[in-house]
Amino acid sequence: MEKDQKIQRCSWVNLKNDKYIKYHDEEWGVPVYEDKKLYELLLLECFQAGLSWECVINKRESFRDAFDQFNWHKISQYQEPKIQELLENTAIIRNKRKITAAILNAKIFIQIQKEYGTFSNYIWHFTEGKIIYELGKTSSKLSDTISKDLEKRGMKFVGTITVYSYLQAIGIINSHEVNCFKYPQGKAQSK
Repeated sequence: MEKDQKIQRCSWVNLKNDKYIKYHDEEWGVPVYEDKKLYELLLLECFQAGLSWECVINKRESFRDAFDQFNWHKISQYQEPKIQELLENTAIIRNKRKITAAILNAKIFIQIQKEYGTFSNYIWHFTEGKIIYELGKTSSKLSDTISKDLEKRGMKFVGTITVYSYLQAIGIINSHEVNCFKYPQGKAQSK
C-alpha cells in the first residue's frame, strides 16, 4: 500500500500502519453483501469491544487461521477443547466471554440466514438497501434498533456502539470525512 502523504484520508488512520491504511482505503465504508465477509466483520467487531480496531486489524489473519477461515458453520460447533485452544493462542485476543459469544453468535447467524435467506438480506433490510452518510457519531437510532434485535435473538457483544462500528465497516453507514479521498460524491446511494 502506497503511503502517499498527498492522499487525504480520514483522521483516525494511522499512516504508519500499512494494514490499517489498506483497510481504510479498500474496505471501510464499502458496501458488503456477501455473508462470508459480513460474518467475518461481525466476529471481529465483537472481539474489538473495549479495544482498538487497529489492534483487531493487526491480528486479523491470526483470527482467520484460529477461527477456521471464519466458517460460521464450524464455529457454531466449537466445544470446550477448541475453546481452550483459542484461549492459549497468543496471536488472537484471548477472552473467554468473547470466544463463547463467537460460538453463540455463529449459531444465531445461521438462524437469521434461515429466516431471511441470507444474513445480508437481514442486515440490509433495516435501511431498505440504502446507504446512510453521517459523521461524528458512535451510535444512532439505526444501531440501537439492530442492536436490540440481535440481543433479542440472543447475540452477545452487539451493543449499539459495536453495531454502529459494524455498520460503518460493512458500508451501510459511510462515515468517510469530507476531506478524505473516499468521501462519497453523491451521498444518496442505494443497493
